[in-house]
Amino acid sequence: MNTVKGYVSFVLHAHLPFVHHPESEDYLEEDWLYEAISETYIPLLTNFKKLEEEKVDFRITMSITPPLLSMLDNKMLQRRYIKYLKKHIELSKKEVKRTSYDKRLNELSKYYLDRYTNDLHIFKDVYECNLINGFKHFQDIGVLEIITCGATHGYFPILYINENTVKAQIAVGVQTYEKYFGKKPRGIWLPECGYVPEADKYLKEFGIQYVITESHGILYADPTPVYGTYAPIVSPNDIVAFGRDIESSRQVWSSINGYPGDYNYREFYRDIGYDADYEYIKPYIAHNGVRVHTGIKYYRITGDTENKDYYNPVWAMDSVEKQAGHFFDSRQAQITALAPHMHIPPIILCPYDAELYGHWWYEGPDWLYILFKKIYYDKCDFKLITPGEYIDKFPEIQVSTPCRSSWGANGYSEVWLNQTNDYVHRHLHVAGDRMVELTHLFPNEKNKLRKLALNQCARELLLAQSSDWLFIITNGTMVDYAKKRIKDHIGRFTKLYYMLKEDNIDEVFLKDICRKDKIFPDINYMIYN
Repeated sequence: MNTVKGYVSFVLHAHLPFVHHPESEDYLEEDWLYEAISETYIPLLTNFKKLEEEKVDFRITMSITPPLLSMLDNKMLQRRYIKYLKKHIELSKKEVKRTSYDKRLNELSKYYLDRYTNDLHIFKDVYECNLINGFKHFQDIGVLEIITCGATHGYFPILYINENTVKAQIAVGVQTYEKYFGKKPRGIWLPECGYVPEADKYLKEFGIQYVITESHGILYADPTPVYGTYAPIVSPNDIVAFGRDIESSRQVWSSINGYPGDYNYREFYRDIGYDADYEYIKPYIAHNGVRVHTGIKYYRITGDTENKDYYNPVWAMDSVEKQAGHFFDSRQAQITALAPHMHIPPIILCPYDAELYGHWWYEGPDWLYILFKKIYYDKCDFKLITPGEYIDKFPEIQVSTPCRSSWGANGYSEVWLNQTNDYVHRHLHVAGDRMVELTHLFPNEKNKLRKLALNQCARELLLAQSSDWLFIITNGTMVDYAKKRIKDHIGRFTKLYYMLKEDNIDEVFLKDICRKDKIFPDINYMIYN
């Protein structure tokens, strides 16, 4: 039996903004969910299942955010995902015929046909359209720790100007988690890893024990932590904070020398949606005829975009094996160097966006599978652990206040507050103040229609607060959609606010937006009080 000198903790942040348009099937943004299911969530579940069947004891933590849980549980989106898969199977069959002139290409087209056919089987037959239960199973058997997030990924370091809005984000996040997993979450992935000390009291109020923060949130904590990010700290309000390890993150994330840039891996940007003959591909791209990704990608990363070699899954798996070995050796060396200088075993926290694994880095879920097997079978001085387990084993933690921080570019708030999106915040703050005002004007309202309107106000405010819209505007992708969503939610909120104050509720309008913005069915607007 090897002595355990330290621990490695993987935390995957599974999050997508709430996209739900019963009024139209023309919203490309809905594909974000379908791509993530096929490329990230199903591959992760499949690999967890393989590890379970092979009796490999592993540990991983995932935050599954309330908007993502709401979408995975939505019957309309489940039907549309099945339709999405059937369309991809149809295209893959055409590709098998079209590529018969080239043996390597033809093999790849058959690979995609198998992949999408398998997705349909897993989604419908294995999980009966309920992936949440798939993840819950792994939590129940003790290998996956699921944590929560803010209700709609609202960014605390700006929202806290009205603390009730932060309280509501935390409360609804915890309530949504309880609804699906039948118990309280122990941890929270702070939206965008955005830490402010003002949130601690609400985290404590709703039973949260620990948070995931960015490296400098720990490194610049007050007083300076003795062990840096290699051990958690606990705030004066009794909230434990774990910080991202810089070295292990760079090995996976870095666009220059990170694993996903290996030449054997699948090229994300080269897709038949852009390459194929227009008339041929037209039924499978955007409704308005704009070329978009289809998910069928035949090339590996090699060279310039135009001069790429075909993808080879066998070569890709060789790289997966090699890089899992490199990561394993690096953590072994890191822990060997750290352990003698610490009175408790170090923890190397490795937090990533879940969608990196599979969607952006196609081979990512297989890399995790190989790595977890190596850690279980090979001789090493460390084990996998979840943050919750680490706190239970080593409850003696240094008291220190984490620094205000985020994991956005340059570490603070400029991604979510800059010249491209600063106009949004005054609307969010005014709506937040108005929401609190409504709780004072209508305390515990009994009238059914008014109560429905008040609860819908709370939903519209939460949806407007999603940090995703601000991020998208900063990054310059899908900007029109992000601006439309902010405008729609603030507009709907404001209209309802005046209807309530004037006691003149338009029932048709209210029912229409309840149908469109169908999230958090059990919300109670008094959470803003």
